[in-house]
Parts: sequence; structure tokens; C-alpha cells
Amino acid sequence: MTRLAAFLAFLLVPAVSHATEYKADTSHSQVGFEVTHLMMSKVRGYFDAFSVDLSYNPKEPKKTMLRAEIEVSSINTRHEKRDKDLAGEDFFDAANHPIAVFQSTKVEPTKAGLKMTGDLTMRGITKQVVLDVESITDVYSDPWGNQRRAAVATTTINREEWGMVWNKALETGGVLVSKEVTIRIEIEMIEKKPEEQ
Repeated sequence: MTRLAAFLAFLLVPAVSHATEYKADTSHSQVGFEVTHLMMSKVRGYFDAFSVDLSYNPKEPKKTMLRAEIEVSSINTRHEKRDKDLAGEDFFDAANHPIAVFQSTKVEPTKAGLKMTGDLTMRGITKQVVLDVESITDVYSDPWGNQRRAAVATTTINREEWGMVWNKALETGGVLVSKEVTIRIEIEMIEKKPEEQ
């Protein structure tokens, strides 16, 4: 092959772009949820222990991969007895199923950001859910030389699909706790160092 031909062949080969690996900075992130209580008010809670790993290349958003793991016993609704009940067998059953996992399986760009489909496993049951991901931010450098991005993801699930069916009927109609649970993940991500990848 002549030098000219080799050069032209090089120009025709598409550049290979690689995804960057990120992990959650948990001190600046949160995994929260919201349910309706007594058919009239909202109860909110969070999980204090979790990890999120993200593989992301803004030039190839469809190849985005995300995995989140949550220690369900770390649930925190600012009410000790309620937290104990939620970690118990009627709800998360943390003794037998200590970790809830979300693993993305498909990502589609949207005008607002990304539509991320994945498998959510809780209580040993896996169901497909879709996260609406607001646009992942551009890269920002922190004062310590780290590269960071941030994003917000939301979805609504029916808890009964994961076996959390406990409830009480109200005399006035309706139920004590809604079946629908809104999940909101606010995550600040930090680029992994080579030894972490």
C-alpha cells in the first residue's frame, strides 16, 4: 500500500471513542422516594448507603451503562419505628434481601436527556422499569483535580409488583399507603481513577 493510500484509509476509519467510568460521590448524592400517606400527604425517605457506577460517553449516549446498588436496611424516613417496619419482611425484607439493584439494559436519547430502561431487583424479584434521566451535565473540574458530572433520574413504580403488598383500608375509603412510589436519584459522579476501573 502506498503512503497516500494508507493515509486515505486512515481518514476513512471512524475514530474510536471510549466511555468514561464514573462512581457516585455519595456525600453529594442521594437516592430518595416518596409515597402518599392517608390519601392526602407525602412521606419522603432516603437510603443512606448505596453505590452507583456509570459508563458514559456523550458522543454515544445509547451505550450508556448504569448500575446502582442500595443497602435497603439503610432506609431513613426520620422515624425509627417506621424505618424498622420498612426494612422488615412486609416491605424490603432486608434480612433475606439486603441489596436492591438497578442495572440498565437500554438507553435512548430524548429531548430532555435520556430514557433509561433497566432491571430493578428487590426482594429477589426483578422487574423492568424506565428512568427519565435529565441531561447529564458537562464535565466540571473540582479544586482537587477530579472530573465530575451530575444528573437526576426519576421513575414511578408499583411496590406490589415486588411483593410489598401490606396495606390497611381506611374507613373513609382508600388505603393507608399508596401502591405507587416515586423514586428520585440525584447523583454527583466523579471519574474513577485507573486503579478503580
